[in-house]
Amino acid sequence: MGGLEHDCIARLEARPDGLHDRHSKDLPVTVDLVFPVTGTSLPTDHAYHLYSALSGAVTTFHKMGGLLRFASITGTGFGDGRLQLGPPSQLTVRLPQDEIRIALPLAGKKLSIGDAWIRLGVPAVRTLVPATSVIARIVTFKNADSPVEFLATARAKLDELGVRGAPQLPIHLEGPRAGEPKRRVVRIKDVTITGYSLLVSELTSTDSLKLQEIGLGGRTRMGCGFFTPAKVAW
Repeated sequence: MGGLEHDCIARLEARPDGLHDRHSKDLPVTVDLVFPVTGTSLPTDHAYHLYSALSGAVTTFHKMGGLLRFASITGTGFGDGRLQLGPPSQLTVRLPQDEIRIALPLAGKKLSIGDAWIRLGVPAVRTLVPATSVIARIVTFKNADSPVEFLATARAKLDELGVRGAPQLPIHLEGPRAGEPKRRVVRIKDVTITGYSLLVSELTSTDSLKLQEIGLGGRTRMGCGFFTPAKVAW
């Protein structure tokens, strides 16, 4: 076991906040491991390259199905297909609390992401927080290319999960696409998959946590359908 990994384990095990107490029926507790990211820039669409890099560093990434997921690395987009990295940039890995040790070898790793390199720092652990509104940067569904088709499918998929929130498409507030839904793409090898950003509001605490834990739509192992609290009051 490396020194960074040992330090991470010691730090997480010393936490006083009792992560095991969130559920009362012995259900798996889902948490986020948040790794600081250093580097210069990345392609805006880097989900597949990131998945490949994470799987190379921790082989369990491609063996755990939906139990281990990640969100795209955060940064500042400049509209040229590049994402500028800075001190707030981070990688969030979502997984069952009992599986935290699986992802700890990522601490300190230098990863090749497309045409760029990044280094991951020592992670912090965060419990999921319920919010009346949650948002995902990209959600994908089969045969749901138009906004109308996408929203209808989103409603049906939420019903299948037993989640009664209200789905809606965030729009661009400025620029040449002002007023249009935020259409996104994710490229997996030679295939381009389209989707949209999705906001789900009017959620109960239980449904909010369920949606964050399970996700929605396809390609969830590639960073799609990864929900976080929207910046609104609970």
